[in-house]
Amino acid sequence: MKKYIIITIIALATVFHSCTDDLNVVSEDDDVLSADALFSSPEGYKKALAGVYGNLTLTGTQGPVFSSLEGLAAGTSQYVRCLLNLQELTTDEMIWSYENDEGTAELQRNIWTAANPVILGMYSRTMASVAYANDFLRESTPEKLKGRNITNAETVAEIELYRKEVRVLRAYAYYNMMDLFGKAAMYTENDPLNFSGPEYDRKQLFEFIETELKEVLPDLKPARTNVYGRVDQAVARMILAKIYLNAQVYTQTDRFNDCVTMCNEIIAGGYTLKPKYLENFMADNHTSEEMIFTIQSDGVLTQNWGGTTFLINGQIGEWENNAADFGITGWTGALRIRKQFVQKFDGTKFSQDDRNTIGTGTATQQRTIDIADISVKTQGYILSKFSNKTSAGVNGKNRDFADTDFPLFRLADVYLMYAEATLRGGNGTIAQSLVYVNNLRERANNNATTSNITASELNLQFIIDERARELHWEGHRRQDLIRFGLYSGGTYNWAWKGNAARGISIPSHRRLFPIPEGSLGANKNLTQNTGY
Repeated sequence: MKKYIIITIIALATVFHSCTDDLNVVSEDDDVLSADALFSSPEGYKKALAGVYGNLTLTGTQGPVFSSLEGLAAGTSQYVRCLLNLQELTTDEMIWSYENDEGTAELQRNIWTAANPVILGMYSRTMASVAYANDFLRESTPEKLKGRNITNAETVAEIELYRKEVRVLRAYAYYNMMDLFGKAAMYTENDPLNFSGPEYDRKQLFEFIETELKEVLPDLKPARTNVYGRVDQAVARMILAKIYLNAQVYTQTDRFNDCVTMCNEIIAGGYTLKPKYLENFMADNHTSEEMIFTIQSDGVLTQNWGGTTFLINGQIGEWENNAADFGITGWTGALRIRKQFVQKFDGTKFSQDDRNTIGTGTATQQRTIDIADISVKTQGYILSKFSNKTSAGVNGKNRDFADTDFPLFRLADVYLMYAEATLRGGNGTIAQSLVYVNNLRERANNNATTSNITASELNLQFIIDERARELHWEGHRRQDLIRFGLYSGGTYNWAWKGNAARGISIPSHRRLFPIPEGSLGANKNLTQNTGY
């Protein structure tokens, strides 16, 4: 089946009753099942598992305008949209035209405060994942199964696999908290209800994530053998590779050898590059052999205003009026790109590069590369990376909501992580790194080698720029810039960084986001990050 979470969304935000106050999770749905009713059968456990996964896609159970998170609008609480707003909108890769939309102006100008609703949306949605995971784990213990007369050995083993997957999803949630906020309240299934979790710092979160993933990894299904959209060993290894690559930021330790090891194990899992780059971002990208883990979208069954619906509608140009080209209605002129990202594609090497989907205007109307006024939607260039059409040119099922899955983890990222970790002293080889990088270059240039690089050109500056060219708008940029020492300070400035049209230095405390004010008030164990 194409979409796993389509099995059911009935459990999301309505059946998990143990969410604590500081998670800002409420149920506003009248169709609420009790835990005993939901978990009374093996099918109920499958539905509940789908609910845990569904929190990454949906905002609630009553359609795209509903949010299960207290005090938050659906538009500021969908996971992928929040991820993009924090990891992309705060960098050189993206700008949002409608600055009256709450929270966006402060983010893209790097002047946010602890009252920002998008930051609250990300914090709350991520901690909701923790709450849903913990409740599933509480309700699926051997004692609970036996008490509900679920004793068939095959069924019990299947539910035990669900438990391992849920622990990966919880570890992924805490990975987000570690990366974005540098701390989080720690909750596990062993804690009592309405418990105020202790604050874990980055080092403690790192240890928790690593321990959890290494413990469950042997019992997960091998790469590419689970139902599409569910966790397998490669997903766990990908999260480990990410924390190892960024370990110097998180814990001031060198884990590049471990990153190389994880990358090698992922690559050995049977993934291959999709022959055509842009097919990774189309409505049938669930067939891509490059995808390691995606956030699923269905234009009929998972309608929300985030995910690829946000990206595809947003990339439609004010002058270009090109919505029909991408099978979408379009939010004309909502998203554009900043000058410094455009310049990553300067030069003849990128003239035929499939990753270069930059639009500069029409035959009669030329855009400016500079954005002097963010509200003027014809200033600045646009992108055409994502599409709600299939690779065969067929429109998605709905012109307002996309069918295209969001590529959270894919093989190209692994290739670039391997190369970077090797350049930073990890035990990979330069020769293999060069092969991986040039594989990406050849794929982007219709298998031509004219844009390949040599070993002398393979350095860290190349890697940070190549990551932008390959992975833009996929939720990596802020993390990458921080790891390379280019986010805060004034070494690298981009348009509207620091609320200046040409960009200025921003202070180092903005490498972390603040803990939302409401969360601080709800859990007295939490402390605010420095500078806020």
